[in-house]
Amino acid sequence: MTAVATRPRLGFLGVGWIGRNRFEAIAASGVAEVAALADPAVDGAASSLKELLEEDLDGIVIATPSALHAAEAIAALGRGIAVFCQKPLALDAPTAQRVVDTAEAADRLLAVDFSYRFTDAARRVRELVSSGELGDVFAVDLLFHNAYGPDKQWTRDPALAGGGCVIDLGIHLVDLALWMLGFPDVDRVTSTLHGEPLEDHAAVQLELAGGTAVRLACSWRLHAGRDCVFEASFYGTRGGASILNVDGSFFDFVADRHDGTRTRRIAAPPDDWGGRAAVDWARRVAAGERFDAAARETVRVHEVLDRIYAGTP
Repeated sequence: MTAVATRPRLGFLGVGWIGRNRFEAIAASGVAEVAALADPAVDGAASSLKELLEEDLDGIVIATPSALHAAEAIAALGRGIAVFCQKPLALDAPTAQRVVDTAEAADRLLAVDFSYRFTDAARRVRELVSSGELGDVFAVDLLFHNAYGPDKQWTRDPALAGGGCVIDLGIHLVDLALWMLGFPDVDRVTSTLHGEPLEDHAAVQLELAGGTAVRLACSWRLHAGRDCVFEASFYGTRGGASILNVDGSFFDFVADRHDGTRTRRIAAPPDDWGGRAAVDWARRVAAGERFDAAARETVRVHEVLDRIYAGTP
């Protein structure tokens, strides 16, 4: 590989709804050159990762079915190409670890699209938690429900999807909780999953080192009179804070600060956050950044998911 240019050359593997959104966000930012696309459904695009890897690329954005992510990321990283991958990075923690190990060995930047970290609401709440302004956070309530299931056929195939609402929606909640709290050890996991062949709804409790109790619920096809229900609330000894979606929106979020019976709004729409994580990765590639140990956080998230699916503490 040649040295990374000021505007890195990027390839995009899969440009369905999410892949197209990330492609458009990076293209609009101007921080990188869109050098190649690979998607068999797009006229004029390459049809496979193999063709994409024949291009002279500095980075690849992966937005394909979940079961393909790990192998595709390993192939790209092994060629010395940075990777931005849709979640989940893999279908289990050991495989996610292999991807991270490959990124470290290749010394290439690997990032996963945990996009909710990049909302203004989440950033404001994390500032409160990490600064200690809320005191000791002893309880966390997390919800992510929607009125629909995924519309792609592969998402109902366990071999391709790896799971149901937990790996689709709950993964974001697990990541937000651990990220907000500085990735503490998870002492105990209890879970109840319902649905066949993949879970349609799930209830989970995490007991974190230090005593924080995390309650998590997620579902597809919830009868809630709205498209989506999202909440991430953090309650501490000196205050609380919540991230909430607005009027059932998948895209609009507010953040509230709680003191006793009083609530003060600290973040509100508009906030164009959808492609922010991808643009951040592209900027870092442009700056010549290499392996970032923060990629190991993804493995921690997958370890919790494995315990949720195993149904063992």
